[in-house]
Amino acid sequence: MSRPHFAPDPLDPLLTTREAAMRLGVSLRTVQLWVEAGTLPAGRTPGGHRRIRLSAVEALAQRSGLRAAVQTTQMLQPAMTPLDVLLVAASVDQLQVWQEALQPLYGSITLRGANNGYTGLLQLGRKTPDLLITDLSMPDIDGYAMLLTLAGLHDYASLRVLAITAQTPQQIAERGGLPDRVRVMHQPVPGMAVRTWAESELARLGRSPHRDLQA
Repeated sequence: MSRPHFAPDPLDPLLTTREAAMRLGVSLRTVQLWVEAGTLPAGRTPGGHRRIRLSAVEALAQRSGLRAAVQTTQMLQPAMTPLDVLLVAASVDQLQVWQEALQPLYGSITLRGANNGYTGLLQLGRKTPDLLITDLSMPDIDGYAMLLTLAGLHDYASLRVLAITAQTPQQIAERGGLPDRVRVMHQPVPGMAVRTWAESELARLGRSPHRDLQA
């Protein structure tokens, strides 16, 4: 049975079947069976990967009494280690805009920053971040090639990426596209859009954003 293609929605993140299983407290096979039976609506990304919307998982949890599994995750949330977010910008000014936009999420995230591609590569090699926000067009390195290289390395298999670019969708497609886990935003990108993406990733992992009251 063919399934609809899902487009990214910052307000309703897409989960893998494994992530859905973890949120519901059931096995991966159980989620797969629910999807095949139509109990849990699922779709495909343009790349052909199966995804389930967070809203569908939460609706099933409420209907089936599995809400306790989600609530347990939320109860454990304060003890969770903040997500490590690496910012790789093309300039000092751009880096500052991103840092200011994400400041209200301090407590749920920690920030590392680089204002050029080479420093960003050094930061990536020092520690694999949970989230990467990067410019595709930098004076010293090709951000597009960097992301394709990371996609082929096992250590970065779970890395979620927000790529910001002045390139058009057609230009990106002409280079072969980007991995499914890379979200692309086209400039100009307001700081609020960057924060919304980070918040959606926190929600995808079952973490409500902890906002800095001083922000």
